[in-house]
Amino acid sequence: MPLLKVNQIASYSGNTLTVGTTGDTVTLASGASLSGFGLTTQSVQTTGFTAVKGNLYPCNTTSAAFTVTLPASASVGDQISIVDYAGTFATNNITLGANSNKINGVVANKVLNTNREAVTLVYVDSTQGWLLSSDSQITLPGIPYSIDFLVVAGGGSGGAGVGGTGGGGGGGAGGFRASTQTVNAGTAITVTVGDGGASSSSGSATNNGSNSSISGSGLTTITSAGGGGGAGALTSVPASGNNGGSGGGGQSTGAGNGNGGSGNTPSTSPSQGNNGGYGVALPPNYTGGGGGGASAVGVDATGTVGGNGGSGTASSITGSSITYAGGGGGGTYNNGGTAGTGGTGGGGNGSNSTGTAGIAGSTNLGSGGGGGASGLSPGTGSNSNGGAGGKGVVILSVPTASYSSTTTGSPTITTSGSNTILKFTGTGSYTS
Repeated sequence: MPLLKVNQIASYSGNTLTVGTTGDTVTLASGASLSGFGLTTQSVQTTGFTAVKGNLYPCNTTSAAFTVTLPASASVGDQISIVDYAGTFATNNITLGANSNKINGVVANKVLNTNREAVTLVYVDSTQGWLLSSDSQITLPGIPYSIDFLVVAGGGSGGAGVGGTGGGGGGGAGGFRASTQTVNAGTAITVTVGDGGASSSSGSATNNGSNSSISGSGLTTITSAGGGGGAGALTSVPASGNNGGSGGGGQSTGAGNGNGGSGNTPSTSPSQGNNGGYGVALPPNYTGGGGGGASAVGVDATGTVGGNGGSGTASSITGSSITYAGGGGGGTYNNGGTAGTGGTGGGGNGSNSTGTAGIAGSTNLGSGGGGGASGLSPGTGSNSNGGAGGKGVVILSVPTASYSSTTTGSPTITTSGSNTILKFTGTGSYTS
């Protein structure tokens, strides 16, 4: 069937259309139709409204920007047109509300921000949703929106207890950092999740957790530092806990007390963590200090009692309050002391029994492992391993109306209220 394309149509009634520049009329033959025309022009709109298929809406944003919400239900072939009535879209934009359907293949609001802009949206299917008509050369940009981030690094391991020396210090929690940032549509956000420090089996080795981070073009990079490992027992030498997001607990011997590691290393504002506690010598018991937590320092040991891990920090980014990044408890010596308990937020308990390892920090909470215990005499079988640190986590809370659904790395996806929650437990990405 022949096609007729007319650039300026003044009116269309029945089978007759009038050309605006000349006033000439064209009568369609019996059975012919005029494709892409026939939208009913509505009165000028000055405030937000929900559009109805088959209508053309002149929109006047002289006084203020507003939102045109697209229909919640749409059928293939539905059309809606939006026209800049007063040439003010660049100053006061029109927001096209997706209303849970896709626009240009993505469930995300779009913005009309060009003066004298006129667009026709056609619903093609559920995969692509509303698309611009084929004659339009306009690209609809996405609207910048805010994302809440929680970035928790891997926790440090507890220090090993070694026979004849003392109990290990508790592991420090991974750094805890929260951020709210505005992103532009199409921003690729790369996510890295840090592992917890591996269980330590030697007094001379202790293991920090690994860093977690988010980064992307135009995004402020957020890096949380891995938790410091708790000090392992070294013969006749007091040992300090490692520095990190939160510091590991120190370990003591008959030669003296061991310092806790420094938290908030490197320094961030607000602070990402706290210092570990001292290991204290009170013969015949030599006990490890608690690892630092996100909201409190690790507790100093008392000689007969290992230091408790510092408390973590609660976050409701998932919709429920969960406490992250607790420090590990310190271990004891000689089976006669009381082990330190892990801090709230998954910190592992220390050990007070020869051959029994400290408890690991909780996975995906970024918590420190508990320190190991030691026996009366050196030698094989007298050691207790330090508990492994808990792996970290990165969580994004995205407004559902703007959520693109473009991810890698298989995050766990849930909803809470008006937000979509992405929980990453490994490397991945989200494109806004």
